[in-house]
Amino acid sequence: MTIALVTDSTAGLPAEFAGRIRVVPLAVVIDGVARAEGVEVSSAEVAAALRNPKLSVTTSRPAPTEFAEAYQALLDDGATGVVSVHLSAALSGTHESAELAARDFAGRVRVVDSRSTAMGLGFPVLAAVSAAASGATVDEVADVATTAVGRTETYFVVDTLEHLRRGGRIGAASALLGTALAVKPILHVVDGSIVSQDRVRTTSRALDRMVELAMAAAGDEPEVEIAVQHLDTPERAEQIAAIVRERLGDRLRALYTSEVSAVIGAHVGPGVVGVIVHR
Repeated sequence: MTIALVTDSTAGLPAEFAGRIRVVPLAVVIDGVARAEGVEVSSAEVAAALRNPKLSVTTSRPAPTEFAEAYQALLDDGATGVVSVHLSAALSGTHESAELAARDFAGRVRVVDSRSTAMGLGFPVLAAVSAAASGATVDEVADVATTAVGRTETYFVVDTLEHLRRGGRIGAASALLGTALAVKPILHVVDGSIVSQDRVRTTSRALDRMVELAMAAAGDEPEVEIAVQHLDTPERAEQIAAIVRERLGDRLRALYTSEVSAVIGAHVGPGVVGVIVHR
């Protein structure tokens, strides 16, 4: 059996996996002009637009027809089934679009909610790729992705909560808005929603605390995969990555450092740094 994998562009997957996974793009809308992320607009362009108070920046999900076309093309190309893994249904309608499209494929397409995004989505996708390569069935691949979701934690620190507030993605962390100027929140994705995990007074303390939380999430696992992601702040990301390498040593199976996708960048803003742990 050949099981194909589909995800959406918010995963921001490492370049080496590009040819093995079908990616359906979301769009960034800058001043009313929609551009497909990863194709027509970059993370750097979004960061620049967010710094321009005269520009409006929003995002939009793919239509169900875009997923249906992707599924059909993969099945026509010889796949016996498709597993489609997407960013949190609590944060975007992308999962809903995928589910609507999957209804027309009589059980040959399974849709999985990663309950996260960025590499919080990416790690379950990569786990599913490995399962598919080993000859697993469509249901088995979907189950592997779902298990990986439960073994993945996402923490991040933003320079400002304003972008999350504008996009309506701040969820249970909204109580922080009144004190946003006085604290730096460490945010955590829990069951698909963004919540406040902790609060400190400075950015440096927030980054240190984020690493502590990530190491706690790694626990005593013999092998851990880590992603450090950012928007327009590579020096912070490299600093965090170096600490993670030192702390985990031989337990570190893989470490990915990259910018978040354009769509994620539109919601978190320049200066964000996140650590995603996959046990």
